[in-house]
Amino acid sequence: MNGVSFDENKRYDLILLGRVAIDFNPMDYYKTLAESETFRKYVGGSPANIAVGLSRLGKKCGFFAKVSDDRFGEYVVDYFKNEGIDTSHIRKCENGESLGLTFTEILSRDESNILMYRNGIADLSLCPEDIDEEYLTQAKAVLISGTALAASPSREAALKTVALARKNGVRIIFDIDYRAYNWKSLDEMAAYYLAVARDSDIILGSRQEYDLTERFLGLDGTDKASAGYWCSCQASVVVIKHGREGSAAYTDDGKSYFIRPFPVDALKGFGGGDGYASSFLYGIFNGMDIQDCLELGSASASMLVASHGCSADMPTVESLREFIRREKERFGEMVVRGNG
Repeated sequence: MNGVSFDENKRYDLILLGRVAIDFNPMDYYKTLAESETFRKYVGGSPANIAVGLSRLGKKCGFFAKVSDDRFGEYVVDYFKNEGIDTSHIRKCENGESLGLTFTEILSRDESNILMYRNGIADLSLCPEDIDEEYLTQAKAVLISGTALAASPSREAALKTVALARKNGVRIIFDIDYRAYNWKSLDEMAAYYLAVARDSDIILGSRQEYDLTERFLGLDGTDKASAGYWCSCQASVVVIKHGREGSAAYTDDGKSYFIRPFPVDALKGFGGGDGYASSFLYGIFNGMDIQDCLELGSASASMLVASHGCSADMPTVESLREFIRREKERFGEMVVRGNG
């Protein structure tokens, strides 16, 4: 057991809130954007990718979002429907807002860059009025993506969702998801991130994202200090990712867990975090031990950085288990168990 309980009578495992976008990943590897000529289109945006990942793993997801009133908007909604994600609360924009467009560079196995177009953006036009309390109460948990807090009216919609979730006993998951280009200042970012993180039952982020979120708190920048603070608030589970060094999870009973990445020949340096989140949360929803949740997350992250896309390449349960089996046959048991 992982210390997080859910109302199993709910219709949805998770309702997500935030960014739905379009990714264009180059087919011309190891070239700059100026040199690239051919791209493949994918549904993108961190919460969108996580929703697809969980749906592929057999979990039922819903979504609060705004999308553009055009062919790209149709594309992402149809993609969600085909993946089994409920789209009843995805609204079309009414003032010409556009979906975010993300163009990526795969410069080498170790270097990738991302160029985003986010002016007049659809996802940040989500309004408090778009948040339906009755729909929210049908979920075991809600996931708030940090980018949803970057501007009004989306930030008010996110804060309303947090308040209603707490009122109705819906678990709150906060994916810090810091993107510098969305924010006017680090102080603004930290203020809103703190407000949501303090009410969250599960928090996921990189070490750098925790440092930015905690800039007002005077903590010492260690995982132990971060976990202690957030678990003293509301969190039952705090996940801190350290890139190639691995990831750690801390629980409110004082235990800690760690796992190293599964070794793969990486194609790109992005997409792994969303695979990690979806598979880790799959384990959480299934009541698995935290160490096993970490293993699933780490495996999915490795699979995603070795693939061309993100949403399109999210694994099924069978492919995830097979990947773990093969990796352990090749490299032996990599999991580091026990308390930190």
